Amino acid sequence: MADSAKLGLSERDICTKFITPALVKAGWDVQTQIREEVGFTKGRVVVSGRIHRRGEAKRADYVLSFKPNLPLAVIEAKDNTHAFGAGMQQALGYSESLEVPFVFSSNGDGFLFHDRTVDHGPVEVQLPLEQFPSPDELWRRYCQWKKLSPPQAAVAAQDYYPSPPNKSPRYYQLNAINRTIEAIAKGQDRLLLVMATGTGKTYVAFQIIWRLWKTGLKKRILFLADRNILVDQARTNDFKPFGAALTKITNRQVDKSYEIYLSLYQAVTGNEEAQNIYQQFSPGFFDLIVVDECHRGSAAEDSAWREILEYFSSATQIGLTATPRETRDVSNIDYFGKPIFTYSLKQGIDDGFLAPFKVVRLDLDKDVLGWRPEKNQRDKHGQAIEDRIYNQRDMDRALVLEQRTRLVAQKITGFLKVTDRFAKTIVFCEDIDHAERMRRRQISAWR
Repeated sequence: MADSAKLGLSERDICTKFITPALVKAGWDVQTQIREEVGFTKGRVVVSGRIHRRGEAKRADYVLSFKPNLPLAVIEAKDNTHAFGAGMQQALGYSESLEVPFVFSSNGDGFLFHDRTVDHGPVEVQLPLEQFPSPDELWRRYCQWKKLSPPQAAVAAQDYYPSPPNKSPRYYQLNAINRTIEAIAKGQDRLLLVMATGTGKTYVAFQIIWRLWKTGLKKRILFLADRNILVDQARTNDFKPFGAALTKITNRQVDKSYEIYLSLYQAVTGNEEAQNIYQQFSPGFFDLIVVDECHRGSAAEDSAWREILEYFSSATQIGLTATPRETRDVSNIDYFGKPIFTYSLKQGIDDGFLAPFKVVRLDLDKDVLGWRPEKNQRDKHGQAIEDRIYNQRDMDRALVLEQRTRLVAQKITGFLKVTDRFAKTIVFCEDIDHAERMRRRQISAWR
């Protein structure tokens, strides 16, 4: 039966007057453990012609955390015209996304408590307002459910590096970071994270490294990437809080006085054994190695990158990729194991963190009909061009046609001019050289 004293109160009134006081009485801290009206998705971008709008974002009435960024429970509130379990189905959906095991629904009269940590399956019980469980009680149950020993739980509870309000971790980033920390705390030493392009892999890597470094579990750490821009961006942005403990390996020089090392694969490997400067470190020097874009070559058994990983085999190794590589000859899963976490392009689009896309096919005459050099024709470097017919598969691989690059750049520029020229835009190119040519042509096209 609804309490007549509460009839006519809005859902927010019920939260303010009854639910929040019950939480505070149970020991939950309003400043650090209770968050209200938590929007954790942005709402899918729905495009109609040149007009777009946002779909409905997901918003939990309460998210309760043992510590900031360590969520334990969600609460869905309803006004007093509803039964106190009326919000349970909605709350269960939120708990799946947020990966929290404790789910509550309330109308201000009491709580319906859904506990997913019970061995024989989820159970639901009714609780009066004054019997809401404390933070320590839910944390104890959580650690028991996750089979975390006290030392492992201490690692799992290590603080995040505090982010500014405009860069608080997204819910899936928390899931990726917390899963990885718990797995490493329990001894797993090969892990693969699959996250779509644009979803913040480097930020996730930083928080994982920061928390493990702060616990002292991992003291010397190597972050490997295959492009200089990725290393430099990490150094000046996400990894900046490491301060004097951080260095970038440059000029093929090694200084063993640092704790956090950033490096290109190419900076520590070479064709000759003397050029493999990673061997200047002892095999046990690093406790943790994070491999960005690990699909590019670290999975291949005969690659130079794989040699680095095998040399430092005693280190915990984390692979990051947007596109896990699985072919007859190369497998990320074979080396790192099945992904411990996956956040797909589809999920990113559904949540509204990534924009939907459609493929606009641009077939130029040389792509459709092919291109054949004139007799004895030479390229801009004076080299003879092989006399054969080049088709679309050869473009920007075996053959570069500057006019083709210019036309494609003009087409991209045209799309941006009629939409939003400052919007984030991804252009996929064949390789770094192709990307640089496209960049130069894009600059020219804007003039």
